[in-house]
Amino acid sequence: MDMQLAGQRVVVFGASGGIGGAIATSFLEEGCQVAGFDCSPLSPDKDLSSLSMTCGEIRDYQAVECFAQALGVTDHVIYCIGVGSGVGGFPFWNLSPSDWQRVLEVNLLGAVHAAHAFAPAMAERRRGSFLFLVSVAAQIGSPTDPPYSAAKAGLINFMQCMARDLAAFDVRVNALSPGMVQTPLNRSVWQAVQSGLPEDQRLDYQSWTDAKIRQISPLGRWQTAQEYGAMAVYLASQHARNITGQTINIDGGQVMHS
Repeated sequence: MDMQLAGQRVVVFGASGGIGGAIATSFLEEGCQVAGFDCSPLSPDKDLSSLSMTCGEIRDYQAVECFAQALGVTDHVIYCIGVGSGVGGFPFWNLSPSDWQRVLEVNLLGAVHAAHAFAPAMAERRRGSFLFLVSVAAQIGSPTDPPYSAAKAGLINFMQCMARDLAAFDVRVNALSPGMVQTPLNRSVWQAVQSGLPEDQRLDYQSWTDAKIRQISPLGRWQTAQEYGAMAVYLASQHARNITGQTINIDGGQVMHS
């Protein structure tokens, strides 16, 4: 299928991460001009030599705004940044209110910064799309990390508000929801869960993930970062011109709505 995206300009927030890097790669393979924004530089093992990378702090709105102004015309914005609290969250009072602030600032307010920095120009041009990476945890009230679940749930709601506001300008806004993916964030969840257990009940990463996938995923297998790259490309293309305000799960069937 020809996505007809060659030459279009794409921004990927979180391009140095696992899913963000895969999404950046997918757009590069389509012949797009891709600019990344992340607080961390690219890992040496990532083959993204043609990616224009900017290191910055997503919580700093001025930095994000300057990044947007320097880029100029942008066709698609992908927000792939996410952090957890690092604290086992069941029950929720295992955390303190102070554990919430950074999670909300990065996962939700960071996305708001990206939206404010790029949406007005895209509305003026009357074209383009936004895509926010959320989580199945946002849809099922996962007890593993309440701040993360709540922040991503808020992002889904904000995405829907954006989609309504921008529809009149032919700018589409959607969310893409990962399930079980082998990323540093997934490993940090494992570490947080195990730290709250007695030592004789702790599991190594492979045993924990194998048990969790059997428990929660009807298809019983991992999802891969490349699957999100393929879907992100599709949602940016004109093949998806009537898709907006939607949360699309690639989760092995973990979240099913009747």
